[in-house]
Amino acid sequence: MRTRLPCSASRANSYALWTCHVRQPHRRYATAAPPPPEIYDVVCVGGGPAGLTLLTALRSSPTTSKLKLALIESQDLRSAATWKLPSDQYANRASSITPTSETFLSKIGVWPLVDPTRVQPYHHMRVWDGLDSSSHISFSSLSTPIATMTENPNLQRALLQRLEELAPFSIFSSTKVASIEDGPSSSPDDSLDLSSYPSVTLSSGRTILARLLVGADGLNSPVRTYAGIATRGWDYERHGVVATVKYMGRNKYHGDNSLATAYQRFLPTGPIALLAMPGDYATLVWTTTPDRAAKLKSLAQHDFVALINAAFRLDNVDLDYMSKLDGGHTEELSWRTSVIGVKEDKARIPRLVESAQEGSIASFPLRYRQADSYISSRIALIGDAAHTVHPLAGQGLNMGLADVQSLAKTIEYTVKHGGDIGDEMYLERYNSEMWMQNNRMLGVTDKLHKLYGIGWGPVVNIRSLGLKLVDQLGPVKAWLMKQAGGVGT
Repeated sequence: MRTRLPCSASRANSYALWTCHVRQPHRRYATAAPPPPEIYDVVCVGGGPAGLTLLTALRSSPTTSKLKLALIESQDLRSAATWKLPSDQYANRASSITPTSETFLSKIGVWPLVDPTRVQPYHHMRVWDGLDSSSHISFSSLSTPIATMTENPNLQRALLQRLEELAPFSIFSSTKVASIEDGPSSSPDDSLDLSSYPSVTLSSGRTILARLLVGADGLNSPVRTYAGIATRGWDYERHGVVATVKYMGRNKYHGDNSLATAYQRFLPTGPIALLAMPGDYATLVWTTTPDRAAKLKSLAQHDFVALINAAFRLDNVDLDYMSKLDGGHTEELSWRTSVIGVKEDKARIPRLVESAQEGSIASFPLRYRQADSYISSRIALIGDAAHTVHPLAGQGLNMGLADVQSLAKTIEYTVKHGGDIGDEMYLERYNSEMWMQNNRMLGVTDKLHKLYGIGWGPVVNIRSLGLKLVDQLGPVKAWLMKQAGGVGT
């Protein structure tokens, strides 16, 4: 059993800073005994998509619907439940939902509540090498979409709506975790030894106990810190620039958006992708160096848009030159494309981007992280608390949803067999299923990032040949699509 450390939180510069400390013995004086802490079956820290989906799955199952549940979330969930944007605006936090994830969300009653006017399935995908435009791979699936794009707030709102339909549970919204410690040695009536139960003290001063404490609390997970679970990984020294963009009006090269296409080009500094949203909108995810990310965010909108269009059309030498300019990108792109003679062909490149939504341009650092274990006694980690993946495959949220599905099945199995849901022996079913599966995906995305970051000629030639061969091998492409869609993992 791992050594657990008391974990406390303090606020500085508007961020929660988590520190571990060793408590020193001291005397306490009180005129009256505090009320005994309430005991919950499952306490989930983190009200993002992963945490909300877990609670929804547990409430949706007849086997686990009677469990006593609690959710702790530092943000105001009321604003998330009433989230709304105009029809011509989209959140820059969007995710690619695989068919497997969509099936799971449908099973627990969430997907029908997602606003269908704000989701976009895509049936085609084109990926190519930024140093060899002849090296590419294309995927098509006419019967079912490769994946479906949705804004994260759209999904989060649907989850909260679904939870409203189910049996009530305790929600501690706009509440931070002040500390996590081991529980008392006995219950108020001396019938239970609670020393193995995590004791969570909230920012309100209230304390609750958990038979199972679930960390859905992100990269710097205090639940993981309390459990003493280490993580392995590194920072990529890359930032992901995101934005909501609008394409220029449809033309003869670009047909019906009902069969939308996702585009991704691997540049030496990182991949750039345009993922279709409804109508003429798309989500941009551009991996680049921190200095270039800062430069992109500082540009005037028309110059920012010009660089996006350049990134899908120009050779890397031309793009590298344009990236160093402080302005005039629109004119520079127009001149270079006229000289090169770029053809606007949907089979090769996306439509020209016309504009970027005001306030949607943002960036975040990219990291690789994998927890040594997803469980400890009375602890389970899901989503970013367990792993952090490069966004080039669009699998971050899908990995978190797969965690949730596996953990919910594990809890259901334990309840059916009369076991203790916090017992590490039962939780190992979840850990053994998901750790290696996620480790494979983490490894694939990490190696792709590193492989396409190499500009040395022989390596470029070898990877180009490999990509061309895979594109011509139907069975191999079909297998890759199944893996990306979460089938057969």
